Amino acid sequence: MQRRQFLISSVSLSTLALATRAFAGIDLADKGNRPRSYEFHGKISRVVLENYLSRSISMEGLLNGRGNLEDNIRMLKWTGAKYVGRSICLWGGEANLLSNLERARRQLPLVHAADPEMILEACIFEIVTSEVEHVPVPEWAFAALGMKPEARSFRYADMLYPSGKRQDQWGKGSSVPDVSRPETQLWFYFLAASYIDLGVEGIHFGQVEIMNGNDPDLLHWARVFALVRSYAAKHARRGMVLCNGHVPSGGLVRNGQLLLDFHAFPLRIKEVPGHPQEAILQVGFSDGIYGRSKGGMTFSGWSCEHLPYLVELDNWGVSRQPGQAGAGGNWVWGYDEISWFANQTKDYRSQWLHYAWNWVQRTDPNGYLEMPGSRTMRSPLDHRGWYYANRPSASVPDGLDDEEAIREIWSSASA
Repeated sequence: MQRRQFLISSVSLSTLALATRAFAGIDLADKGNRPRSYEFHGKISRVVLENYLSRSISMEGLLNGRGNLEDNIRMLKWTGAKYVGRSICLWGGEANLLSNLERARRQLPLVHAADPEMILEACIFEIVTSEVEHVPVPEWAFAALGMKPEARSFRYADMLYPSGKRQDQWGKGSSVPDVSRPETQLWFYFLAASYIDLGVEGIHFGQVEIMNGNDPDLLHWARVFALVRSYAAKHARRGMVLCNGHVPSGGLVRNGQLLLDFHAFPLRIKEVPGHPQEAILQVGFSDGIYGRSKGGMTFSGWSCEHLPYLVELDNWGVSRQPGQAGAGGNWVWGYDEISWFANQTKDYRSQWLHYAWNWVQRTDPNGYLEMPGSRTMRSPLDHRGWYYANRPSASVPDGLDDEEAIREIWSSASA
């Protein structure tokens, strides 16, 4: 327990003050103490982008049936969230896509009624399943890609690596798509345009670097993003959609042009041997993105040495030794990041969020901690399957009550 107290106390006072003042200098002093700006149209300035990233929260499934929507909206408004990550988060299950889109169409306006400045993010992941063959291809999608319209559904086999690479990676009939395939581009464009029509202004493209095995010069990814941005310019709420993805290499750059609007990656949390359940962040541990986000010219027309990025408490499952040290890889005491976090005490979770926020700001000013709000988790020891930051109530009986800590951190950063 002494180690745990030291880890937090060593950054909680003086470092917190320094990090808060540094952040506030960008946020307030440079703007003459005016309120934070969230205005953009067609392009986004670095200041406004970072204002959004500094108020980002992962709310997996917000608009596809996860949690209590009314209480989630209350929490988002109360904490001051502005970028709502993974709000439409569909992993496979494409046969239910159209019904999920219809539900999101009804629900998304309720979020914007609470705060019209909020950006809702949808996801296009590194997965396609045979269920895509239940989804008809609309004529407008064929037209946008210069393909002859046909009365047909999407073709699963035509999205896969021809070599068989990564086929059935996620299970039988569930594979990683190849972005160089025209059918994959058709599918990605259809998804992105459908999300934009709902009012979505951010799209997370998942593990972009496992889908470009046949795209060494990024020509095909560049085409996908150009098509999506062209659609957004005409149909998005503010004429733009923010594109991001997980980039272990540090980013996608083609001829000096950054293909994404910001980068994203897991936090990469390191367990502390000999101090059960405690964990820290460390530059150089695993493939963490700290100090490695690539720079270049952005779509919005400004250049940077390092593109701003988010780091999140990611999910990917549980090891064969949950709660134990030394599972290897990127396991944190045998868990993925969000499951490890959810299994800590409320006080330690609060302390650790303060610590992580300050550590990221101090270590790399281009990085921003995306707060945990709602996320799938794996906890076989107590059989919990979802993390909720909401305060516990009749609406959210499984809430872990981390929203106070999130609000406190963001309020301090704006002081």
